[in-house]
Order: sequence, then C-alpha cells, then structure tokens
Amino acid sequence: MDLVLNVADHYVLTPYVYPASWPEDGALRQIMSLLVLTNLGAAVLYLGLGAISYFFIFDHNLKKHPHFLENQVQREIKYAMTSLPWISIPTVALFFAEVRGYSRLYDRVDESPLGWPGLFLSMISFLFFTDMCIYWIHRFLHHKLIYKLFHKPHHLWKIPTPFASHAFHPVDGFMQGLPYHIYPFFFPLHKVLYLALYIFVNIWTISIHDGDYRVPGGLTSVINGSAHHTDHHLFFDYNYGQYFTLWDRLGGSYRHPSALMGKGPHDQIRKLQAEGKLGDDRVNAKGKVNGHAQRGVACKEE
Repeated sequence: MDLVLNVADHYVLTPYVYPASWPEDGALRQIMSLLVLTNLGAAVLYLGLGAISYFFIFDHNLKKHPHFLENQVQREIKYAMTSLPWISIPTVALFFAEVRGYSRLYDRVDESPLGWPGLFLSMISFLFFTDMCIYWIHRFLHHKLIYKLFHKPHHLWKIPTPFASHAFHPVDGFMQGLPYHIYPFFFPLHKVLYLALYIFVNIWTISIHDGDYRVPGGLTSVINGSAHHTDHHLFFDYNYGQYFTLWDRLGGSYRHPSALMGKGPHDQIRKLQAEGKLGDDRVNAKGKVNGHAQRGVACKEE
C-alpha cells in the first residue's frame, strides 16, 4: 500500500492537501491518508467493476426469479457502501503496519529469496493460502452462534447480483478479507504483485456473484465459480470456498452446481414462465409471483 500512498503524496497530498509542516512519514498523516485512499479505492473498485459486471455480464433475466428482492440492487449497493467505511478502519491498521515496514513486502525482484520463480510461487501460494483461510472463516461464520449476528445479511441476497459481492456486515467483510492482508506478514510478496492480487480478488469476488454460470467443462470440479457460489446463497451450507473446490471436498461441503444440472435459477424461471406464473414479470420479496405464494422453487431457509 505504500506504493499507492507514495503516488498520492507526490501528485496530490503533498502539493495540494497537507501543510508543509506535516512530514510525509508522519504517523497521523499516513493513517489519515490511508483511510481516505482505502475508502476511495474500495468504492471505485466496487462500484466500477460491479457496474461493468452488472451491465455487461449479469443476466438480467435472473431478476424475474421469485427470490430476487424488490429494489434488490439498490439495497445491495446501500448496504455495501454503508459497511465499507467500517471495514476500512481495521484494514487501515494493517496497511499502516505494512507502510511502517512490518510486513515482508519487497520492492525489487532480486530481493525475493527465489527471484522470478519466487514471484510466481508467491502468487500461487497467495491463492491457496487465502482460499484455505476463507473457507474456514466462512464456515465459522455459518456457525449457529455467529451466523445471525454477522453473516446472515449477506444471505439476504438469494439470487445475488455483482453488487452483492461487497454487501457484508462490517465484521463479516473484514474477517473474510483478513487472509489477503495477513499473507504478506507471513510470506515474502512483491509490492506490485500484492496490488495486482488485491485488484484480482475484487474482480473474483464480483465474478462469483455475477450470475454467469459458465465454467470450462474440465474445471467445473476444480474452480468455485458463480454457479457454485449461487448454490451457496440458495442452499446455505455448501460451497464455502473462494477460488477452488478443494476445501469443500475435504470438508464434505461440496455441492455440484444445480445450474449445471438443469436445476438452477434460469431453469426455475423457464419452468415458471411455461406454467404462466411469470406473465407480468413481477416478483416480490417474499417469494410470491403475481401476488401468489410460489411453490417448487428450491431454496433453504436459515
């Protein structure tokens, strides 16, 4: 994060914002700057990437599904934008520790213990380390003593849109983001690669909520895609993983995506349309179609 802070200091903060008496390496100034940059960056990534996915990838036909809530997109955005500033507070504490040199982030490839191969290996280990941690954190958040306090708000979105990707309770959002931030305190990682992975993580988080259930055939059983994660939203205690299905298989929580077996949300919509129950495309937030309770739409209630 010090790369971003240095650029912001050079082009904006030092010449236009802070008085000359505030040194760039002052702790208070760094914390204030990191709070602003973290919130601004999170909002830009979330709203920008979310909008691209929503308008160009998300299948808007899914909005006809009985479990798609009234004004859901607006509610997802409002919830996320309310939570992100709270999530940023403990996150900035970790960024501050990075900036002060307590992490194992490095600037040049020749500082890596293994050189260029180390750069590649750190990328792979980052994905597997964070996938493992998020699986267990996510599963912990589903514990009956924890779930209603922190994670249930994210499961309000049974048929998520890309804007549901960051619509978490602040505690939930920070806990699931924690593995990304603690990785460089345990393992060496190039600073540029760290930023690239941070952007990738946001793209991936949006992608598993984008309603595009296509996965290359040979990777269906390996990659945790949108079809897998949609089943997590619908059926609650399956497919906790972030990138891969490995830990779900080891933990006995893997479920083959219903969308890839002809039983997914699109199939349910087509069935309801064939039965004439989606004539005016109106579905309310309580699972009713045209004002009548809808039966036969698979979803586990928590």
